[in-house]
Amino acid sequence: MGHSTTATGSPASADAPATGVASRTAGHSKKARQALKGAPAAGSRASGSGHAERVFLVQTAFAELGGSAHGPGEIAEFTGLDDSVVYRILQSGIYQRIFERVDRGLYRLRTSAAQLAFTALDHRLDGGISQTVLSGLRAATDGGLAFLYMVAPFSGAQRQCVDMAVGDSDLAELGMTPRDVLSVTRSLRTGASGRTILAYLPEVLQQRVLAEPVPDQAGPGVYGDNDALVESLAEVRDLGYALGYEECMAGWNSCAAPIMWDGSIMGAVLLLKLKSVMPVAPDDVIEATKEAAAELSRHGAARPSADQA
Repeated sequence: MGHSTTATGSPASADAPATGVASRTAGHSKKARQALKGAPAAGSRASGSGHAERVFLVQTAFAELGGSAHGPGEIAEFTGLDDSVVYRILQSGIYQRIFERVDRGLYRLRTSAAQLAFTALDHRLDGGISQTVLSGLRAATDGGLAFLYMVAPFSGAQRQCVDMAVGDSDLAELGMTPRDVLSVTRSLRTGASGRTILAYLPEVLQQRVLAEPVPDQAGPGVYGDNDALVESLAEVRDLGYALGYEECMAGWNSCAAPIMWDGSIMGAVLLLKLKSVMPVAPDDVIEATKEAAAELSRHGAARPSADQA
């Protein structure tokens, strides 16, 4: 929400040509690919652990490559494994309900992989904790509207609001209809929270978002130029927060910070205020928003159970 720039930059124009992800993002993906290819080659280790590493490499390749389906040759080239090794892993994975064959020579992850993710996230963040943190952020920012956005569970390239601390305010007071919430605030192209999440997503998901049109109902400060949008993502990563200036809707400015669990982006905390009250986010608002996000990150991070401590 809120019109958005990140720190000191100005809103991008809406009529510049779209381009791909900037070199910084591409470089991150390249490093990941090199790390995969730097893993032990097929046949170099005969131990069970070596086989497990190769299985994990194949699973990771599906996430890193993006797209709907991939063949053994493509996966082998990406991971540095032999084609025959990849083929055997895929066939075994079909039996174990990890992969599925969708066409001659093409495979993809089964939806059971999503079930594993849901299980991993179970009990990570109690609803009472999020409300306490958001209410604290509202109090620390003199009545700012605090929201918790998380990556949508059925789409890795969208967001949804799962909690808020807004006092007696409602969507009508914000000038937003339920349709606006579904069409504008779910897009990762718009708003400080959207760009905060987008900044830490894998390149394949960033590319998907960059290919999307700007929502028609977006505010006057929305980034319509993909080059400027990508540049703003680099600022988010450098600063650890994003500032928004009328990006989702006119008259509202915002600040957002990322929620990270075990090194992965899970969502963002958003602080929203009227432009007339907050023409520029002061340092205390930025720090309070970052601390709220850090607190939710700490609650969601993996911790040993009591019997393991």
